[in-house]
Amino acid sequence: MDFQSYLKQVKGAIREITVEDVARKKPARLIDVREGDEWQEGHIPGATWIPRGKLELRIEDAVPGRDEEIVIYCAGGTRSALAAKALGELGYTNVTSLAGGFSAWRRAGHAFDKPFVLTPAQKSRYARHLMLNEVGEKGQEKLLKAKVLLIGAGGLGAPSGLYLAAAGVGTMGFVDDDVVDESNLQRQVIHSTKRVGVPKVESAAQTIADLNPDVKVVQHPVRLTSENVLDILAGYDVIVDGTDNFPTRYLLNDASLILRKPVVNASIFSFEGQVTIFRPFEGPCYRCLYPEPPPPGMAPSCNEAGVLGVLPGVVGLIQATEAVKLILGIGKPLVGRLLQYDALNMKFREFKLPRDPKCVVCSEPGKKIELIDYEQFCSGNFGAASAH
Repeated sequence: MDFQSYLKQVKGAIREITVEDVARKKPARLIDVREGDEWQEGHIPGATWIPRGKLELRIEDAVPGRDEEIVIYCAGGTRSALAAKALGELGYTNVTSLAGGFSAWRRAGHAFDKPFVLTPAQKSRYARHLMLNEVGEKGQEKLLKAKVLLIGAGGLGAPSGLYLAAAGVGTMGFVDDDVVDESNLQRQVIHSTKRVGVPKVESAAQTIADLNPDVKVVQHPVRLTSENVLDILAGYDVIVDGTDNFPTRYLLNDASLILRKPVVNASIFSFEGQVTIFRPFEGPCYRCLYPEPPPPGMAPSCNEAGVLGVLPGVVGLIQATEAVKLILGIGKPLVGRLLQYDALNMKFREFKLPRDPKCVVCSEPGKKIELIDYEQFCSGNFGAASAH
């Protein structure tokens, strides 16, 4: 028997499905059995790539249920027909081959995806990530496509920004209206002596450009206000909060709830720091913990009380770690938990943070949240706060 006769026999023993039926039905399991270079040129949206030579080895992991509907396709329908026969012999009972394959799909004008492909330079740069099962190429793709906004390019934003850039977070925004001061250099490692007097967002962008050319830095040389916060936050996936004042923290909290953006929150003081994640309507928000700001003068800033230079490095790196976990969807994030760090005694403690069922902003997910005058709110003049 020659091959064509054998192929005719195989196609007589399996079931085939048309491109139109696949486009209309959108089967749950689409398996692409072409080679890697073919897959990279384009594939049907939602398909899983398993090269024909490895199909029998990998199919049980990809499709554990023998009765699940499977549509297999190749370039023109030959390899998929042979693959369908092989899966039938393995006990899969609901397998069809796409008639005409991917070529027919494209000719019919249906949409197709092109996979994200790391360049040789990126494979070298992120090699240690690619070795991790929890990251790999798919995870690195998520990082390169992610957009993270850092509120502040100071003590916490500096280490967070450096390590997020090194990890390959593709777009990073910095919000800061300050310039580099000599007193910053004891802890704000993203800046340098040569850049004293330079806007912090510009200095951060220069450092990151030297560190990783894959990263696009968006500079926001402004102070967050009720008028601009929603526009600035809207374009980002994760917010890393390195603010050092209460008005901005309350503003950021309310805006992130409106936009449903997760915030990796941290604060530092002298020798201590703490980190948590405010993920809207899943865990507590900032107002659940602090319904009202402390009286003016009761919570001195680092400018007034001082801070150990290495402290924000430790706390900022925990923030970066949590941001990466959120992007990758791995591990257990600090939602509903607060991690406290005591540098003097080298101790970490964890506290559970419940949601406040009576919280004025997050107790009702559908409730309209208005942005107010947070400077007045934090000055103790609560009644004078006006809605915007």
